Amino acid sequence: MKVPLLDLKAQYSTIRSEIQRAIERVLESQHFILGPEVETLEREIAAFCQARFAVGVSSGTDALLAALMAIGTGPGDEVITSAYSFFATAGVIARLGARPVFVDIDPTTFNLDSNQVSQKITSRTNAIMPVHLFGQCAAMEPILEAVKSKRIHVIEDAAQAIGARDDKKRQAGTIGSMGCFSFFPSKNLGGLGDGGFLATD
Repeated sequence: MKVPLLDLKAQYSTIRSEIQRAIERVLESQHFILGPEVETLEREIAAFCQARFAVGVSSGTDALLAALMAIGTGPGDEVITSAYSFFATAGVIARLGARPVFVDIDPTTFNLDSNQVSQKITSRTNAIMPVHLFGQCAAMEPILEAVKSKRIHVIEDAAQAIGARDDKKRQAGTIGSMGCFSFFPSKNLGGLGDGGFLATD
């Protein structure tokens, strides 16, 4: 039996007319890049995530890349992250000339084992990038405690966790300095094609 990786036809059939209207608005406006639809989405996503700002980008990968570029990550820096994630998490770190430093996962949640983070911090640590997987948040308190009074940013890879909350009811992607999300069709909130956004205060 052939089992498809992803089949969105059943979902699409329930929202077809709404999607058609949205596409028609874009075609009528001729704003194919940025424009009022993107601005509206950015405001709605920021409100949903309880963040001050949300910036739309072309993919979740570009959200991660933009976040690291914003904090000046570059050659000689280290970024602590999960050993279990889509390759883009480590790929954007390497792309900037920095070195990914991997932390093993919690075998129950598959999220990064936050209690191991403090042992990996060195004078070269520029950021910690926890990955929230399967719609659940990584344990953030040990990470926040580890960076307290240090010049280390926490960039959340929340590509698979939009709408997730931690045990303190904080939204995934708004607990650290910045949160990075994906609209790839297989994600928790998928789009038509690729897309992503970065949320921050």
